This record gives sequence, structure tokens and C-alpha cells, in this order.
Amino acid sequence: VPVAGLTALQGLRDHGELEAGQRVLIIGASGGVGTYAVQIAKAMGAEVTAVCSTRNVEQSREIGADHVIDYKKQDLADIDGGFDLILDVSGARPVKQLKSLLAPTGTYVMIGGPKGKWLGPIPHMLRAKWAFRSGDQTMKWFVASMVQEDLAHLGELLATGQVRSVVEKEYPLEQVPEALAYLGEGHARGKIVIKI
Repeated sequence: VPVAGLTALQGLRDHGELEAGQRVLIIGASGGVGTYAVQIAKAMGAEVTAVCSTRNVEQSREIGADHVIDYKKQDLADIDGGFDLILDVSGARPVKQLKSLLAPTGTYVMIGGPKGKWLGPIPHMLRAKWAFRSGDQTMKWFVASMVQEDLAHLGELLATGQVRSVVEKEYPLEQVPEALAYLGEGHARGKIVIKI
């Protein structure tokens, strides 16, 4: 919760400036940050469209997404745009495509990026910054901050059941290498837990 939950909360509220009634597209909705983002956006009163793979469609619906796009079956280029906010956890989509999905004054918040051999997400971030250099659409990138009030707010959301942690697998302590290997594949659904 402190890392993934704070990242989702701050990305939506502080950097995306999400308001009730707005439309948000969450790319990477089934991972650690994405599962929290779907639920927090719903708690904020947004209309949520989740983007995930086939095996995660039902999970995205269960945690509150109003609409779910299976990127293995439907191209994002074919969906109706006009999103007030795009929260991009994966960083795998072309920036030009994302701009076309935004409302004229929409905001693109990049949290993650594609894994590169040397520079990681930096080239994608620079391309995005360049693409958003003019016009009324904005692009933001950030690293979450540990803020006590935000942690307390997340605690309230968890206590009231508006948000829950999605746990895909539990591993015993002696299987930490296997757990880390699975996590490193980049396809974990929500979080994994090490039982001590």
C-alpha cells in the first residue's frame, strides 16, 4: 500500500487533478499500481476505463472499472477518446496514440515506462515531453512521495472497503527467489505476498 497505493493516489489526485465525473483511462490496470488506481479513481467519482490483458478483464471489473479494454483483442486506436486523464503505468503505448485519446485539455500522467537495456523508460519519457510541448494537453511524470496524510487517507479507503489490496499469489519465505523471478516477469496481477 505505501508504494503502489501512494503512487496511484498521487498520480490521479495531485498530478492528474482528477475530479468527480471525469473520464479516466488506466493503462496497466491489473498490476500493483493499476489495481489501486482503478479503485481510487472510482472512490473519487470518476468514470474508469481499465486497459489490461485477457486474463485480467474480470479482475478489473470486480474492482470497479466501468469499462474494460482487453488490449490483446482490441486496439486502443479503435476506442472513443475524450479522456480527461490517462494514467499510464506501462509506458508501452505510442505517445501520438495517447494524445489522440485525450480530451483537448486532458492530462497524460506517465508512471512507468518500457524496460530498455540501458536507459529504461527515459527515451519514452523524453518523447512524451516533446510531444506535449505545445497545446492545451499536458504531460506529467513523477515519483511518489511518502506523505503521512496520504497514507492516512489510503488507510481510510481500505478501512471502509472502497479500496482493497489485490493479491495474486502467496509464497513461503524459502521461495523468495521464485517469487522475485515471477515478479520480474512483469505480469503479476496486483501484488504477491511472502509469508513468514
